[in-house]
This record gives sequence, C-alpha cells and structure tokens, in this order.
Amino acid sequence: MESVGYFKALADQTRLRLLNLLLRHELSVNEIVSVMGMGQSRISRHLKILTDCGLLKSRRDGLWVFYSACREGRGASFNDLVREFIAGDTDLAVDYAMMEGILKEERREKTRFFDSIASDWDKIKQDIVGGLDISKEIMDRIARCGVAVDLGCGTGELLPIIRQKAKKVIGVDKSPKMLEEAERRLAANSRGIELRIGEIEHLPMRDREADAAVFNMVLHHLSSPDAGIDEAGRVLKSGGSLIIVDLDKHQDEEMRKKYDHRWLGFTRRNVERWLSDGGFTMDEFAQFDVKRGLKINLYVSVKK
Repeated sequence: MESVGYFKALADQTRLRLLNLLLRHELSVNEIVSVMGMGQSRISRHLKILTDCGLLKSRRDGLWVFYSACREGRGASFNDLVREFIAGDTDLAVDYAMMEGILKEERREKTRFFDSIASDWDKIKQDIVGGLDISKEIMDRIARCGVAVDLGCGTGELLPIIRQKAKKVIGVDKSPKMLEEAERRLAANSRGIELRIGEIEHLPMRDREADAAVFNMVLHHLSSPDAGIDEAGRVLKSGGSLIIVDLDKHQDEEMRKKYDHRWLGFTRRNVERWLSDGGFTMDEFAQFDVKRGLKINLYVSVKK
C-alpha cells in the first residue's frame, strides 16, 4: 500500500522536519544542511527515503541538487494533508524561522554581488551573449502599448529602447547600485521612464498595472522562477504580453561561480509549463547560439 510508505517515511522526526521545510521552498542540499544543523550524509539518507516514497522530488542542476515537495500525484495529495496537520506546530516553526533567515541572508548576498558588479554589468552581459542583439529581438516583439515594465532592469540598457514602443516604462531591480547606474545612463533621456527598487518575487507594482513585461536574462538568478512569472502575471493586464529571454539548459558551472547563476539555464518544457501554470498562452519561441557553446531562448506569451 502506497500510503503505508508515506506513513513509514514520516515516522521520524528528522524527516517530518525536512518535509515541513520543503513544502514551502525548493532548497539545495547545502541550504538544508545549514537549516538542520546535521551532517550532509545523514541529511542525504533522509532525503532519499522521502524521495523514494514519492513525497519529495529532486532536481539536479550541474553539480548542485535541489529538493522540493511533490506537487503532482498521490504524493502531492498526501503532502497537502500533512501541511494542514502540522500548521501551527511551534517546534517546526523554529526550523521555518531558521530557513527564512538563511534565505534572507542569501538574498542580501545576491544584492551585494550585483551592487559590486553594477559598473561592469553591461560588459559582463556582452561576455555571454556576444554579438546577439537581444535588445533588437525584444524590440521587434513588443507591440505599442501604454505601460511596459523591465523586470530586473539592471543598468537600464533596455529601458529607452522599450520606451520607443510604450508611453511609460517602469524599470524594477533590487540592487541600489544597478539603479544608480540606470539613473546615470538615463540622465539625458528619462522622460516617460520610472525606476523602482524591489524584489522580482514581490514586485512594487499594482495588479494589472502593465500592458507588457520583459524578463531579460533574469530568471536564472531567482530561487523560484515560477514565482517571478506568477508576479509578472499579477501586474499584467489580460491580453498583456510577457517576453522572457534566458539561457537554455546547460552544464557550465563557471556561470554559477563567476556570475552567481542559481539555475544553469532552463529547458523549454519547464518555462512553458511555468507560463501555462501562471495563466499565459505561448505565442512564439526562438533560439539563438551565443558564446561558450550556450544557447539563448526567447519566449513570447500572452496573459489570459
């Protein structure tokens, strides 16, 4: 009986603690070890039991492995019951607070990283995309509209280009230094352009504020790209367009070490599934060869 396997797997305090964490976030093994305060071999053994019985799923990304609670099938249904049953458990809440603290510090570190490279950001992007004119590819696919938003705008390179198609353009980024660089870039050409500081997963924007949105080489930095896509869906009007430009799935660990990529690109299937789950309909897909043997994928979708 499948249910017996579930109950056996959770008849252990450590595994119940693990499931409690992974019901809320996808975490790397290193992050789990930091929260739990246990050795990696012990943690890995418990993760294997939970994965083998169907309550967890793993995702390998280069040399890293990430775990999360299953969201489909019978395991997901059982997880929903567990989530409801353990809600309010004060002992498990301690783990949750520890996890949130670690993730918050990771976000701070990422902001510090982007602050430190802000002045070199345009060159760094060029080192990856080479001669591909991403701005032109995006420009060609944005229809004339009222409000467009560049989500993760960095130094603002794309903002005046989008402004040619939109009456107003909003640039959102979480790095103060990146936005300072954007202000300098736009000093003589800021009419109709507004900069806002904020997290992609919690955008400083109203519901249905924009007619078009762009993620230009941003999603691979997010811990939860699907949450970013969901937020884009929240701020877009029905019929609004979302353009995503990002790396195809690859195994170049140097991108993680040198440029702080959380994800080593994405498969087309994954991105299109996130778009569908977020209430988008695919309109166009294109792929381009760039440096280091990498490929860049471009997705155009429409908010239902």
